[in-house]
Amino acid sequence: MTLQQRLQAFAQAVAADIKSLFAKQGNLANLSTTEKSNLVGAINEVKSAVGGSAVINDTTASTTSTYSSSKIDQKVAGIKSDILGGASSALDTLKEIEDRITADGNSAAALTTAVGNRVSYTQADNRTAAEKQQARTNIDAYGSVELGNPDTDLVAVYNTAKA
Repeated sequence: MTLQQRLQAFAQAVAADIKSLFAKQGNLANLSTTEKSNLVGAINEVKSAVGGSAVINDTTASTTSTYSSSKIDQKVAGIKSDILGGASSALDTLKEIEDRITADGNSAAALTTAVGNRVSYTQADNRTAAEKQQARTNIDAYGSVELGNPDTDLVAVYNTAKA
């Protein structure tokens, strides 16, 4: 089954579920708010009823609260540290890393060779079919044959399934 066929099947399944939900719910009359004509208005009414602002909780991650800005700053600093792996201040920005690579001719030459073997989006690619297939295999990607037609009108598929 191609990606196109899977997307069509998905759109049909979503449309069937939506039909079922509309048959059960019908309209907004069953909302337990005074706002019955507008779902956004009903949500805002519920939001206002619970205080309308987020609860700050720096001790526990939650879907019903948020961290303070200082706790968020701590988390971001921790992520930066994890990404840089404890790099010294001499190599803790992309500019410093670029400067180091440029200064080391052997590393730069090896890097240039490696980059030359990569697929480029800035120029035409003259790779053979076998090389292209190997590249897709290396990154576990599919080609146009496996994906199907990317120009499929999914809205038309959805509307047909919904009808």
